[in-house]
Amino acid sequence: MNGRRYRLDGSVQRFARVVVGGSPLRLFRLTEAGARVVDRIAAGEPVADSTLVTSLLDAGAIHPQPDGAPYTAADVTVVVPVRRGVGEPEPAVPLGALVVDDASPTPVAGAAVRFEHNRGPAAGRNAGLALVATPLVAFVDADVDLPDGWLDPLLAHFADDRVALVAPRVRTPGTVDAIARYEREHSPLDLGPEPARIRGGTRVSYVPAAALVCRAEAVREVGGFDEGLRFGEDVDLVWRLDAAGWRCRYEPASEVHHAPRRSWRAWARQRIGYGSSTAPLARRHPGALAPIRMSGWSIGAWALTALGRPVLGTAVGAGSAAALIVKLPDVPARAAFRLAGLGNLHAGDQIANAIRRVWWPILAVAALRSRHARRILVAAVLGARHPIRLADDVAYSIGVWQGMLTERTVAPLIPEITSWPGRRTAPGG
Repeated sequence: MNGRRYRLDGSVQRFARVVVGGSPLRLFRLTEAGARVVDRIAAGEPVADSTLVTSLLDAGAIHPQPDGAPYTAADVTVVVPVRRGVGEPEPAVPLGALVVDDASPTPVAGAAVRFEHNRGPAAGRNAGLALVATPLVAFVDADVDLPDGWLDPLLAHFADDRVALVAPRVRTPGTVDAIARYEREHSPLDLGPEPARIRGGTRVSYVPAAALVCRAEAVREVGGFDEGLRFGEDVDLVWRLDAAGWRCRYEPASEVHHAPRRSWRAWARQRIGYGSSTAPLARRHPGALAPIRMSGWSIGAWALTALGRPVLGTAVGAGSAAALIVKLPDVPARAAFRLAGLGNLHAGDQIANAIRRVWWPILAVAALRSRHARRILVAAVLGARHPIRLADDVAYSIGVWQGMLTERTVAPLIPEITSWPGRRTAPGG
């Protein structure tokens, strides 16, 4: 049988002709033919393209397992934007790369393009893209180390004509100091060991431009990187490609190494910069940057608990779990209850994270008069479980609030109340 191989996402659960999985969780009711397709995917056998396969892929419930690559390294041009500081050594860039010198005080030798005034990484990548004649382009930051073979797992995904972008896993090498040790486990550039479709509001909602391999025509089609963004230009590009109907993939089978900042001051500036991108991104992509996405039942359960009504909050959580049993008659009652219960528990972590990264200034003001607000704030702080993690969140939040003031928007503060599960009857393969 001709076709492509896929693997089930780790979130997938199967109950006869019902499949639950993906990000956010979706429920699929399968026909008899559709059930056979899922059986073949689970067994590692190739399946033909179909509406069901496309739906599962789009939901993040399955991931491609390409057998071969239609391109080689010769089909890829590497573009490296560089801003070299005074006294810094020449950047170590891949052989044959197009280097764009972003008005470095100390000019970069051999640069294909040099700006007279600093224009930012987005402009540097666009300038390099304009010189690319190969079908694929790899955008790589100057502080990223590329191990041998890093391209191979990424190139395989371009066998799908709709794939526009594939990103490797970005890891911090070594544990030589406190910054590196923290980044090794908590870097926002490291999106974990599981493959994913990249889309706003999902488990992997963005990828950093530390290393990206892209279909050059797709990036040109959407207008390249937004030069109005000094931070978040990589997030914006992925979301515009996704909105234009292209597929974007995260492939952790490929790993590259990114050096952490050399000082705590530089590290904090980086985190503030990341946070400052949320407001301009929220203007460009309404709703994509909600600090939390969860059901109203989960919000209600945790709100009651925070207000000193833990018994009532637990009752609301249990009631919502019981209600899900009725909504999912094809799923065993124990499994449905467990899905809802875990969802409510994870909601608590989401809320604490949102407080530390976005809402804490509001709660800090409220805490001057309210013991409930003080209790919530203390619980969120304790939820960080690591003093550097707390500093990380606070630095990010400073950037968020700076961005909101500059953009005159409160969009990054607004939660999204969802309804779960999203359901569909899946056609056969």
